[in-house]
Amino acid sequence: MDSTEIWKFISAALACTISLSKIGIPAVIAIYKYNILMALLSSCTGAIFGTVVFTYLFAGILKWWDKFKDKYFKSKHPKKVFTKFNRRVIRIKHRFGLIGIAILTPIFLSIPIGAFLAERFYKDKRKVIIYLSVSAIFWCITLYFIFLFFYDSFKSMFD
Repeated sequence: MDSTEIWKFISAALACTISLSKIGIPAVIAIYKYNILMALLSSCTGAIFGTVVFTYLFAGILKWWDKFKDKYFKSKHPKKVFTKFNRRVIRIKHRFGLIGIAILTPIFLSIPIGAFLAERFYKDKRKVIIYLSVSAIFWCITLYFIFLFFYDSFKSMFD
């Protein structure tokens, strides 16, 4: 494998760390076209890498924010427990759960946003990473074949 192939793989994988549906899979198709093995390998690698990195990154940020908030924003009033916003957040969490967040993340949200929401609501990093990774692999395969199916039609429009 020469250096151009390595850079192709890295750029395709990095595109998939952020957003599969909008950036990642179209970039993978543009780079690899019909090389199914390399396309799926780079997109799944990038999606899983993004899931792991953003889950741990947001866990650290949330931990830091809680310490910062406790240190500098001590309120003299007791915290409100049942606001409208809190009720909505809890209702969404109970209705969709971690599986719902994982399914929606690669296609409608982005991997960073999905990792943030999952880490915010569910502190078990191992479970969050597994659910988001399995969902990302499923969506990588599905989106690749959907985009590949329509690739020739879109290509003829721009040529």
